[in-house]
Amino acid sequence: MNYPYENLENFTLPSLLERSNNLYGDKPSFGKAGESAMLYSDLYEKTMQMVKLLQENGIKKGDKVVLLSENMPNWSIAYFSVTYFGGVIVPVLPDFHPSDVHHILRHSEAKAVFVSDRHLSTIEECEESEIKFVIKLDDLILIEELTNKSYISKIKEKISSSKELTKPDEDDLASLLYTSGTTGHSKGVMLSHKNLVTNALSAYEKVTITKDDVFLSILPLAHTLECTVGMTVPLVHGASVYYINKVPTPSVLLKAFGIVKPTMMISVPLIIEKIYKNKVLPKFTGSFLMRTLYNIPFFRKKLNKIAGKKLIETFGGRLKFFGIGGAGISPFVEQFLIEAEFPYIIGYGLTETAPLLAGSVLGKPAKLKSTGTAMAGVELAIKENDSKTGEGEIIAKSPSVMMGYFKDKEKTKEVMEDGWFLTGDLGYIDEDGFLFISGRSKNVIIGSGGENIYPEQIESVINQNEAVLDSLVMEKDSKLVARIHLDYELIDKKFEADKNPDVKVREEIAKFLEEMRQDINSQISSFCRMTKFIEQIEPFVKTPTKKIKRYLYND
Repeated sequence: MNYPYENLENFTLPSLLERSNNLYGDKPSFGKAGESAMLYSDLYEKTMQMVKLLQENGIKKGDKVVLLSENMPNWSIAYFSVTYFGGVIVPVLPDFHPSDVHHILRHSEAKAVFVSDRHLSTIEECEESEIKFVIKLDDLILIEELTNKSYISKIKEKISSSKELTKPDEDDLASLLYTSGTTGHSKGVMLSHKNLVTNALSAYEKVTITKDDVFLSILPLAHTLECTVGMTVPLVHGASVYYINKVPTPSVLLKAFGIVKPTMMISVPLIIEKIYKNKVLPKFTGSFLMRTLYNIPFFRKKLNKIAGKKLIETFGGRLKFFGIGGAGISPFVEQFLIEAEFPYIIGYGLTETAPLLAGSVLGKPAKLKSTGTAMAGVELAIKENDSKTGEGEIIAKSPSVMMGYFKDKEKTKEVMEDGWFLTGDLGYIDEDGFLFISGRSKNVIIGSGGENIYPEQIESVINQNEAVLDSLVMEKDSKLVARIHLDYELIDKKFEADKNPDVKVREEIAKFLEEMRQDINSQISSFCRMTKFIEQIEPFVKTPTKKIKRYLYND
């Protein structure tokens, strides 16, 4: 596959970094919201300084270095310095439990750690690892002493210094990403330089990015979606990226939008869905007249278009690209985005594919419920598709398909077949090459008549209710049930919780759930109908891309 990028020596991260330094040296690269970003020349210089520090402390080609931190500009310095001479970066999601982090430290055989102040105690508590030294990411300084005395000796036992500056090959391991931290579910995805670089380059067919574009980064950089699309892609084009140092709550985001005024963003569906349900929809359903008008397609489209313009203003007024990935988006929210002429793109991929496999094209008509067409250099197909529906398992060939799972040849064999990667997702490809995803193969429920029931599709219908924050459809005793997590602020107002006894409110909630169940059943196929809605009082436990961890609720 030939990509339209000049001055790129090969498909390695060092080559990409050097290209950006040469082309965009005087342009801002990565910074904190409200502060000046370091120039691309600064990024390169600081990376080379860190390369020297790593090598002076014995890190050599093939050695693993863990990166545990919230988003910050120095994250990219750590990432590119380790991979510059053939080291292997091991990004760890900052919301992993400490025991999960300790498992990754041991399983990856990491020799060193970049860690932020916020997570330093997690590293200090780890025992029986091969860590020789720690670098504090906040100021890129080698830590000489830690509070855990048993750890100090490990830091001072420096391994022999490596003076030779090696360079990695395209097929060398660059990044080791753990999809989960727990021992029972841990899969270390091995991504080569070629996997990562070609995936970043493949975005050119979907969206035009220039050196004047400004990204606001809100997803964790340790997740491959943000790492590739939110860091490496901007690097390719000389764009700038800004980070916020707080949890991206609505109030924090609104402030950041006003400061950064981003032209581009990457997000998960949950964020735009919340904005729609909490900010947009109430204005169209607050009165009988507005509800009536909003139910008429002609007026709904007019109102959505007006709302779309106001939404752009909310994002700072300059937004021209809003990438959505990591999970499926609710069709009713996507319908709003289409009618609002909001500049969104739906993307599809997996950690194992670095991650992009498909995406819609910015500025071209989208197909509702589709994740778009294959990325440049990617070939998609459907394995053993149903003769009636055309549905089957989505499989892919791409230069971005992983090298395999670390220390697990058996699991690697399970997902590779004649050069194709088996995604585990079910879907179909229409006559125009647009990919439609039905759900995960492991989540499919077989109906009494042999029908395939996709819980994700039912959940998208349930989640349309303004009082529902999340839902989870599952099979229990051969029957379909749904766990419902409600918006209790709205529920308290609806049932006047401050005036009525708790028993009365609980009765009203139970009645409300039953009425909702009957209403939902009237909107879906008969074989998908549910027998019970169960109140899920506590929020669901989720992955970093805000997908519910279904396996936790199997019982």
